[in-house]
Amino acid sequence: MSIRIVLVGTTHPGNIGASARAMKNMGITDLALVAPHHFPDKEATARASGAVDILENATVVDSLEEAIEDCVYVAGASARSRSINWPSMDARDCAARLMRESQQGTVAAIFGPEQSGLSNAHIDHCHTLLTIPTDPGFSSLNLAMAVQVLTYELRAARIAARPPEYEPDAPPATSEELEHFYAHLEQVLTDAHFLDPNNPRHLMRRLRRLFIRAMPDQNELNILRGILAAVDRKDAADG
Repeated sequence: MSIRIVLVGTTHPGNIGASARAMKNMGITDLALVAPHHFPDKEATARASGAVDILENATVVDSLEEAIEDCVYVAGASARSRSINWPSMDARDCAARLMRESQQGTVAAIFGPEQSGLSNAHIDHCHTLLTIPTDPGFSSLNLAMAVQVLTYELRAARIAARPPEYEPDAPPATSEELEHFYAHLEQVLTDAHFLDPNNPRHLMRRLRRLFIRAMPDQNELNILRGILAAVDRKDAADG
């Protein structure tokens, strides 16, 4: 099992420490911090309270892409509606899915800044949205509380986990491999005049959603890249 908690743009160092403590309570140790406003910080250390080792071993990077480049499945915590519908699960179902996918490689659950949450650009990298239903009368959930809810469900899912029913022919494509594919696809669509780079609208975002639902493995992604390369060669020959 390889499960990573990713905190993006955390503004309050205490929330980083409290999240680390929540993780350690549930046996999860892989923490990645994307552009934290204050880290390392004594308040983070104080709030970790026994989980300082998780802070000391945390990976600190500048972008979400770096934090999840080796991940085969990514869930993004979100409490607000999106202009494009995205697959969505509650914490219990999401935890069970993360556990299953972790049999194939590293998976991640990402949490955005305290005030704004994850942006649409962040969500573009996710296979599903993670939601934690709260009472409509008081829907404010602290970052560390959200991490605690998910990590509890992950521990419960781990206890109840069963062997995977399906053995794929090849490892799932990683986030980094998918990003290379999306860049290649966008370039081919632009060269074919199917995509207007000055007015892309939601086309690439919808295509991302399509391939994220499909969850191609590495062999399948190589086939898709081969098709794009063949189109490139044909266009060059015709030109």
